[in-house]
Amino acid sequence: MLSSFNLHTMASSSSSSSIMLLLPLFLALTFHVAAANFNRDFQLTWGDGRAKILNNGNLLTLSLDKASGSGFQSSNEYLFGKIDMQLKLVPGNSAGTVTAYYLSSKGSTWDEIDYEFLGNLSGDPYILHTNVFSQGKGNREQQFYLWFDPTADFHTYSILWNPRHIVFSVDGTPIRVFKNLESFGVPFPKKQPMRIYSSLWNADDWATRGGLVKTDWSKAPFTASYRNFNAKNACVFSNGRSSCSSNAWLSQELDLTSQQRLRWVQKNYMIYNYCTDHKRFPQGFPPECTRS
Repeated sequence: MLSSFNLHTMASSSSSSSIMLLLPLFLALTFHVAAANFNRDFQLTWGDGRAKILNNGNLLTLSLDKASGSGFQSSNEYLFGKIDMQLKLVPGNSAGTVTAYYLSSKGSTWDEIDYEFLGNLSGDPYILHTNVFSQGKGNREQQFYLWFDPTADFHTYSILWNPRHIVFSVDGTPIRVFKNLESFGVPFPKKQPMRIYSSLWNADDWATRGGLVKTDWSKAPFTASYRNFNAKNACVFSNGRSSCSSNAWLSQELDLTSQQRLRWVQKNYMIYNYCTDHKRFPQGFPPECTRS
């Protein structure tokens, strides 16, 4: 894009007014390169028209009806990075629906970092379900209520993934940290590049009150909305290597304020933690539970 502008030629031009006329266009083009756009950065992968990119690539919507849900994936793969996406979830009676937003690799020993938003009856809180898979093994669920209505407006859901840890954050507040404890025999996602995926689908066999509340199809279509994707601090994986615009966050740790906010969320809004589920682990908790 920038090669179409010969800055040396412009500087040597006798017409300073031409430079001033071209400068706004130059700035607009360089901003366009940096700005995220759903048309360029994502592909609609399923749903037979139920997934839509709108507003010149600035808004994406997924819809679900009785016939089908819908989904999309990122054009790029990433190996480490900080990734933000703003979501506005299905409003009203969304019982039985799941809006999934996650990173995942391929293959039988895949890695995955999950946000799943479990639908609710009107007036009940959404449940934010998180999980981490490494080498095909998951079962690391933590669930939260949110301290706001996620259907009333857009909120930012972030994943910071570096060699030290994975941090899940909502509007800049960390809610969960999964540390790299490979030294204690815990697999950690660090070798497989992952794409970003999202889908809206029906899971009324388990999503709301353990499957007791079924999807009310008279309320369909159900719609979730996405905007302001940001992966400028992510490392794009291509041709066998990962390229980052900056590597400062590769060693980023939580500061004291972030640690305090993390504890606040986990004390007041966590509703399930696999590391405290004695029925699932009667012989003792997984090693990361006692080391993290």
